[in-house]
Amino acid sequence: MTNGEAGMKDWIDKAGKERLEKDVLAVKNDISALTKQVTDALNTFLNSAGKQARRNYKQARENVDSTIDDMSERSGAMIGAAQEAATSIEETLEDTIKQRPIGTVALALGVGFLIGLAWRR
Repeated sequence: MTNGEAGMKDWIDKAGKERLEKDVLAVKNDISALTKQVTDALNTFLNSAGKQARRNYKQARENVDSTIDDMSERSGAMIGAAQEAATSIEETLEDTIKQRPIGTVALALGVGFLIGLAWRR
């Protein structure tokens, strides 16, 4: 190999090395840019998912509160109806006892006698 050939080989090797370094740098930059894009996409997704989770939690909590309020109202209405029924029954019994005291006592004795018979067996 002559000096000219050796110089040419060194020049080609140097040019190839520089080109390879340039290509490696370009790949590094591409990977860096891609990493940034993926990171941004993941952050956007996570933020969106977090917001959606908070909205779903808030809506579920509102639904539970609404259901509890509804149940409270219904139970209050049922208690009121039961109290009215008890008052009505009490008034009816009082009226019946006042109108027919002897019949009421006889009925009470008869019911007591039947309960006593059933209890004995």
